[in-house]
Amino acid sequence: MGRSYLTVRALVLIVTLLVIIEYFSLMQSAENADKKAPIVFRILEDGDREGRYSRHVLQALDSSLYSYSPKQHSLVTDRVTLVTRPGNGASVTNTSGQCPLIPPSLHGRFPVQVTDIPEMDAMASMFPQLQPGGRWSPPDCKARHKVAIIVPYRDREPHLRAFLLNIHTFLQKQQIEYGVYIVEQDGNQPFNRAMLMNVGAAEAVKQHPDYQCYIFHDVDLLPEDDRNLYTCPIQPRHMSVSIDSFLYRLPYDDIFGGVSAMTVDQFKAVNGFSNLFWGWGGEDDDMANRLRLKKLFISRYPANIARYKMLKHGKEKANPERFKYLYSGAKRVGRDGLNSLKYTKVDFVLKKLYTWILVDLPHLKP
Repeated sequence: MGRSYLTVRALVLIVTLLVIIEYFSLMQSAENADKKAPIVFRILEDGDREGRYSRHVLQALDSSLYSYSPKQHSLVTDRVTLVTRPGNGASVTNTSGQCPLIPPSLHGRFPVQVTDIPEMDAMASMFPQLQPGGRWSPPDCKARHKVAIIVPYRDREPHLRAFLLNIHTFLQKQQIEYGVYIVEQDGNQPFNRAMLMNVGAAEAVKQHPDYQCYIFHDVDLLPEDDRNLYTCPIQPRHMSVSIDSFLYRLPYDDIFGGVSAMTVDQFKAVNGFSNLFWGWGGEDDDMANRLRLKKLFISRYPANIARYKMLKHGKEKANPERFKYLYSGAKRVGRDGLNSLKYTKVDFVLKKLYTWILVDLPHLKP
């Protein structure tokens, strides 16, 4: 009996030590993420094939690609000039009046602000260049990307204020033209996040048909690195790769929730999100399946850049039918989504910090 008791104690101790070691290993890997950039973001120096002197790709670009001076663009032309420099080959100088490929105001990791958040009226005065509806475009150059930020929302006013304060500061460094759309669900029925995102996409292009892409954004996620560019993706992009509440690790490979980006054409190709997911869970996995069916794949930035802080909140009630709709999703792609979307617009206001769309959502048949 005594020997069995000691054996059990020893096993418990070993398991506990292994869990502690794994936890510290995860934390250490998150801290060291910046020290190990993926190979796709690094290049080799001339003559070095072992990678001992590799640099970040941004360090290797000619500074004329991402430095900007209004004087350089006093004459706006629609051309690109090749300038040859001895020993360096040809470099590209932008003379089209467009914003530089790499925004010059990026600094990398920064602390998000989650305390001392001002009220809406005080916050509005902090962003005087915002146009009605929370729209902004760079004043000194022509934006390369026109982006609608779609935020499904209900009953999280403190989160909304923190989101707006951080996101406007963040986006204006990136020199994109953008608008923020807060799509709020009226009533007390279960939350339908996916349907709200469909509404936001439909209303955004109805107001401004020149939007090129959407970024679907949970209100409780705040970006921590301004190199996480909110630009239009070549392939659908999952933005929130590493979140603090998940120890900055990707939960699973096919995840497409939190923050994601798609072009307008990609969103139309998959018929938007399904309208059938009431309650928490399932709609993002259904979207990942739709992308796969249309031969699109999920792209991601490196985990050391695509970092987010999650604001604390209570857990939503899970959707009991989410697995049923996930399994039958492929059969419904052509008839469940943007083309079946119905809603009642209760209110629509162009506020200073955002466009507010209050909607009543009906239950649609599968």
